[in-house]
Amino acid sequence: MDKIGKYEIVRKLGTGATSTVYLAIDPFSKQQVAIKLFDLEVLQDPVRAKIYRKLLMTEASLAGKLSHPHIAKIQDAVMEGDINYMVMEYVEGSTLELYSEVDHLMPISTIAEIIYKCCKALEYAQHQGVIHRDIKPANILLQGETDIKISDFGAAVLQSNQTTTQVSGVGSPAYMSPEQVKELPLTHQTDIYSLGVVMYKLLTGKLPFDASNNYSMIYHIINIEPPPPSTFRPETPADVDAIVRRAMEKDTAKRYQTWDQFASDLVGFVSHAEQTQTEIFDTEKFDTLRSLAFFRNFSDVELWEVLRISEWHKVPESEYILRDGESGSSFYILAQGTVRVSKQGRLLSLLRRGDCFGEMAHLLERDFKRGTDVISKNDVVVIEIDPDMLTRATTGCRFQFSEAFLHMLVKRLSVANARVSHLLADNDQVEDE
Repeated sequence: MDKIGKYEIVRKLGTGATSTVYLAIDPFSKQQVAIKLFDLEVLQDPVRAKIYRKLLMTEASLAGKLSHPHIAKIQDAVMEGDINYMVMEYVEGSTLELYSEVDHLMPISTIAEIIYKCCKALEYAQHQGVIHRDIKPANILLQGETDIKISDFGAAVLQSNQTTTQVSGVGSPAYMSPEQVKELPLTHQTDIYSLGVVMYKLLTGKLPFDASNNYSMIYHIINIEPPPPSTFRPETPADVDAIVRRAMEKDTAKRYQTWDQFASDLVGFVSHAEQTQTEIFDTEKFDTLRSLAFFRNFSDVELWEVLRISEWHKVPESEYILRDGESGSSFYILAQGTVRVSKQGRLLSLLRRGDCFGEMAHLLERDFKRGTDVISKNDVVVIEIDPDMLTRATTGCRFQFSEAFLHMLVKRLSVANARVSHLLADNDQVEDE
């Protein structure tokens, strides 16, 4: 087979019970894509074939709708008679299945990073009216150390103001929530439960319930409390045990109510773990960006772009960040701490968390020599952004930077005007006297 539709086949990537996946080239964009070619003839049972086709149509309907850096994009789909295939973003790497085995477990901080990114991706999907319903290691693709892409939305519940589209009896029993196995109405909390099970499996290499068949598994999910992950991995901190336990609460009233609650607890753990490390994890970076006034109007997707194009530095007290007269084009946002801005030893201002400096080099768009010294007053964290990297961001992300700079410049102008007014008022008072 040389082609599927317009796509040029490179090689076969794998074969499943009802589909074959190929690596292909889009002749127009010249980008690599993954094509899943379905063979519905293997489903002899007409009822099963109808259900499976419904699942395929559900996933195909999401083409172009879920645009998030941690969700595998569905780019195209053809569901016509005997020709059924789906074109997806090609993700080079493996699924999390490999790392949910006892002899391939990842560090606990790495697991927290991955689960955090899953939380943010599934929160985005929820806001688009999508509940995944089949979260498991096999449906989470891993690139590098912690970059992930959630895939396979065929079992998803698509919600709107008018309707809810749902096919019963789908999903992986071991990862199903109590309400899912009971076939009750589902909310995003079913995905929270399933992600809790994924976290358990990544931590321990074991499923939370030891069951010999699906019926036994369902009984355990509804009635039995699992042992904490530290039972099987003693170095697991108590707060990680608590995160998994709350994600897997059988009572939805006790379970995390929102993705943000789940993500915040992960940030708390990672932040505590970071105290003895020089590396700043993505969980802490994203949470910091979301809290800074400069990035107030950025969407979550745009914040992930900021992480991709920025460099983060920890700078100790009394160290120069910028020097008067040196050349440079990067600009900086202060993520933590305070810096002194001075000229020839004279203090001009103090900048604090959320303030921006060095931006004139970017705004003037020419070779630029710094006009002041910027020195850390205490231990600080600065976010450095190279304008050349910023040009590679999406139009939306660049627009948000322009808006943030505009608000910042207006604010500085307002402060400057207030100072001039005070000086003039003081002058007038002196003259009157």
